[in-house]
Amino acid sequence: MDVPAARRGADDIAVALIGVACGLGARDSGCGDGPAALRAFGLHRRLADAGIGLLKDRTLAVAGLAGADAVADICRLVARLTADAVAANARFAVVGGDHSCAAGSWAGAADALAARGPLGLIWVDAHMDSHTPETTPSGTLHGMPVAALLGCGGAALTGIARRVPALDPAHLCLVGVRSFEPEEPALLDSLGVRVFRMEDIRRLGLAAVIREASAIALDGTAGAGISIDLDAIDPGAAPGVGSPVPGGLDAGELVDAMARIGRDPRFIGCEIAEYNPALDDGCRTAEIAVRLLEAFLGGPLSAARR
Repeated sequence: MDVPAARRGADDIAVALIGVACGLGARDSGCGDGPAALRAFGLHRRLADAGIGLLKDRTLAVAGLAGADAVADICRLVARLTADAVAANARFAVVGGDHSCAAGSWAGAADALAARGPLGLIWVDAHMDSHTPETTPSGTLHGMPVAALLGCGGAALTGIARRVPALDPAHLCLVGVRSFEPEEPALLDSLGVRVFRMEDIRRLGLAAVIREASAIALDGTAGAGISIDLDAIDPGAAPGVGSPVPGGLDAGELVDAMARIGRDPRFIGCEIAEYNPALDDGCRTAEIAVRLLEAFLGGPLSAARR
């Protein structure tokens, strides 16, 4: 649905908020309720209070559909909306939904930037999401978007972008990884993708890792984005995810990192995926998701007001 844009003041930032109410790519489809749950939790009020106006507010949903073709259809719609936002020089925020939506989010952004240069991307996730239909043990599409953006895998997801691959592996960096199958690092290593596992973050600190990841995403690109699967955060703090993995990122440190990234206008968009309200405890994960969005989208505004 489309929602009228909020009234904006002269100092406000205009963003395109894109909800993806789809959990078809996950084992537990409850993450499809994430956008509505975050709206009910007060996401829109919190953004308005931070001076963040909505150029567009649209939530995409699937009804009576299933399978890879349905996921591909919604990814194409997401791609169209992110491309429109980039063409309008507006930042975007995609709110999932399962992480397969990223195959659309960043394909659209890459298409819109193509005339100016490539897109860079920081992927924050407990998992590598780098399976193809030939390697996946589960068959779930939310384990494939990184591979798809790199041009590997089935046409349902790789064919979203006008130019394949949507991403150059030299401009992609994974952060927070701690759960994967052998085929995934084999693919990423063969392509030269930089991966920071949790042991790297414990050794170097998240702030230093994000600085290096940002350099990778921004070097030689026309713009960059950040895509966060909430399971990257330690499940003790963020239990509302379908694929929790112990030993994850500190939520506060990630919010701080998002604020730093948000202050850099070269970052054109963000994505928060895999919030499953049925698995949350006292809305703790919802609060983190909203804080991450506030931090990124309010970044330039916050910096200007200091």
